Amino acid sequence: MTKITFIEADGTTVEAKAEPGMSVMQVAVNAGIAAIAAECGGACACGTCHCYVADEWVDKLTPPEDDETDMLDFVIDPTPSSRLSCQIAVTPEMDGLVINVPSSQT
Repeated sequence: MTKITFIEADGTTVEAKAEPGMSVMQVAVNAGIAAIAAECGGACACGTCHCYVADEWVDKLTPPEDDETDMLDFVIDPTPSSRLSCQIAVTPEMDGLVINVPSSQT
């Protein structure tokens, strides 16, 4: 199992276990992270699973594809570490991944 830590906007930390192949969005929803609404169910069509990848992890993840980059243009408060959690597929190498949830989604 891969451990992912979510840091909510209020500082609450939630550790969740993930199976390889799940999306980070699925892990967040399963862990009860309410701010990851996932309204489109992972279709990269809404931006409600926007998250910030911790700086030390940004270069370790597969870069976003064009459709994700286009959708990130519409999220509130994007940063260079912004990603759509539905587009990050969990791998065993991601053990310890840290995801910050934007305050704009609370």
